[in-house]
Amino acid sequence: MNSRFVIAAVVFVSVIVTSISVVYVKHRNRALFVELQLLERERDRLNTEWTKLRLESSAWATHDRLEQVASKRLSLRVPRAEDMEVVR
Repeated sequence: MNSRFVIAAVVFVSVIVTSISVVYVKHRNRALFVELQLLERERDRLNTEWTKLRLESSAWATHDRLEQVASKRLSLRVPRAEDMEVVR
């Protein structure tokens, strides 16, 4: 009878420990899934911002824009033909 009690106690403790482990793992899984969703949302937001920045950068670097800034802000101009020298 004593060995049956020990076996039953071991089985009971094992079931309790396993049950608590299952609950903990399920909770941890849900918490990590929520964190994953937040990180994916942040990644999508950053990708959208990166795309907008690349478009803006390409717009600011167009030849016409650079020429306009050079002439207005820096008072630069295209040199006249007589101001140019060809070096061979």
